[in-house]
Amino acid sequence: MPRSAPSRAAGASSKSGKPHAIRIIGGDWKRTPLPVLDLDGLRPTPDRVRETLFNWLGQRLDGQHCLDLFAGSGALGFEAASRGAARVLMVERNGRAAGQLRANQQRLDARMIEIAEADGLRLAASLAPASFDVVFLDPPFDADLLGKALELSAPLVRADGFLYVESGDALEPANHAPLAGWELVRQGKAGAVHFHLLQRENKE
Repeated sequence: MPRSAPSRAAGASSKSGKPHAIRIIGGDWKRTPLPVLDLDGLRPTPDRVRETLFNWLGQRLDGQHCLDLFAGSGALGFEAASRGAARVLMVERNGRAAGQLRANQQRLDARMIEIAEADGLRLAASLAPASFDVVFLDPPFDADLLGKALELSAPLVRADGFLYVESGDALEPANHAPLAGWELVRQGKAGAVHFHLLQRENKE
């Protein structure tokens, strides 16, 4: 498989690989801790950022379909499932991180979650357009993947859906051709992480 799209868990060999934990912020599994491997490049979305994001999204995602394209720890995908999403597709290319996602899925008996151990960009290119209500996009900041990830992800979002993006720099939609016709509805910053919620502009 091409090495064009390492996940947030890439480079696993240089850390201990011992588990630590994240905690689900809200929903059916609120306060549930989930083990996460301590791997280089694995950067779980912080609690405060997740809390802000799901406040923006209205707390509940009942019946919605979500895609976490660079799943890493699964923090975003498990949070979405906890809040009622009907389907959450998590994509993670690192085998050890994907194995931990599967273990956490089984622990929660989270049947709405599907885990794909695959290259995120390649898999995104194979998905049907307009098939998700929310796409979570958090590629590794140092891998220069954001442009291609936006190009492949934007068409996957339904007309009234949302695209969530984490990046090392503030995102300017005008600087990214795939975001033509998108509006930056919310944005924030926590430490070195810029986070953004986008939606297609209302043409009415």
